Amino acid sequence: MPIAQNPLSVEVTLPREDVALLKVEGYLDVDTATEFQHHLANQLHHGRRHFLLDLSEVPFMDSSGMNIILRVYQEARDLPGSVHIISPAPAVLRVLDLTGVSITVPVSESVEEALSRVDAEPEGPRLPDA
Repeated sequence: MPIAQNPLSVEVTLPREDVALLKVEGYLDVDTATEFQHHLANQLHHGRRHFLLDLSEVPFMDSSGMNIILRVYQEARDLPGSVHIISPAPAVLRVLDLTGVSITVPVSESVEEALSRVDAEPEGPRLPDA
């Protein structure tokens, strides 16, 4: 079986105890989405509540990638926590905008901006949307 033409690389760092920064490189599509999902699930399992997704090195993302982002957004919201997309490549930002994902999941220009948004979020359980 041939190796994926566009392998995905995910580097995880912890800027804070409950914050995971995932720097993603490569195509985020049906062939690589499961690997991305495993990294996110591992961080959830280790108690991370806030997820910073650096997509600056992702030239292409399909609905598989978007679905995983929305799924982790929902799981993090229930903790309560958050998901932030950082510096998406232009083609990825266009997809996020066209699908409305960028309205739901905040997009930041830098890790510092995303961390300041994490700090500005109220603590405590979220009430269900009316």
